Amino acid sequence: MAQTSATGNLENASREMISTARYTEEHSAPILNLVEKFTLQKGSDTLVIPKVAQMTISDLTEGQDIVDTEEIGMSTVSVTPSEVGGKVIITYKLLRQNSQNIWRVVGRQLGEGMARKKDSDLAALFSALNDSTVLGAAADLFSAAKASRVVAVAKANKYGQNLRAVMHPNQIYRAAADLSTVGSAATVSNPIASGASQDQLKDYFRFNISGVNFYEDGNITVNSSGDATGAIFDQGALGMLTSVSMMTEREKDISLRAWEMVVTADYIAFEIDDDRGAPLHYDANDPSTTT
Repeated sequence: MAQTSATGNLENASREMISTARYTEEHSAPILNLVEKFTLQKGSDTLVIPKVAQMTISDLTEGQDIVDTEEIGMSTVSVTPSEVGGKVIITYKLLRQNSQNIWRVVGRQLGEGMARKKDSDLAALFSALNDSTVLGAAADLFSAAKASRVVAVAKANKYGQNLRAVMHPNQIYRAAADLSTVGSAATVSNPIASGASQDQLKDYFRFNISGVNFYEDGNITVNSSGDATGAIFDQGALGMLTSVSMMTEREKDISLRAWEMVVTADYIAFEIDDDRGAPLHYDANDPSTTT
């Protein structure tokens, strides 16, 4: 029997689609799992995050009052989520011809699309870190030595205690190729903490240098000159505020003889602290596959 009404079979099939979409979204956006996550409380429309400056502790002289007064230096970051979404039309005929598999197909497409959107929104923030002062240069080839240098710069400039780096796969390849000739001393066997982060990031991890994990992300855009901008950053440099992670609704359109499936989300990717990261700008052209 054709699934053209809100029968139990259709209900179960659409739930399968939603489940597949959410699973795919969670596992297809590596950057999302590397930044701070916030959830907007019910009844609120804006998140306000306070930031404070560093304080300096002075040497004291016995019997003399403390004369230096430190400033808290508090500032705030205010962010408001906005909606994104898309629509899929599933016709009665398509359901009759492939009633079981189409839901998984659509679910994966929706999940991948939503993950790609969120991941790309976060990647777009990389270039503004460090007051847009990049590490690397156009047409510069990344390498294991340069990976070590950017880690040293990040630590020397106190980007943070929980550093990570994300780059285009072609950039990561060049450093990984160098490391393969150096030996296993440059990597660690289990660099990702156990739990959800390990499950969602293990497919994107490539190597660890001086305690900093390097991940690859194919959603990072290569510009017309063949360069791409990744980043090295502390977890607290960037954030994702979510009001609605992903919501799927369906509506029957009788004149169209189809179901309309609408997926929406309400979120915003934003910069928390500009001083906790820097763009990594290097050549990202495809490596030769013949030499």
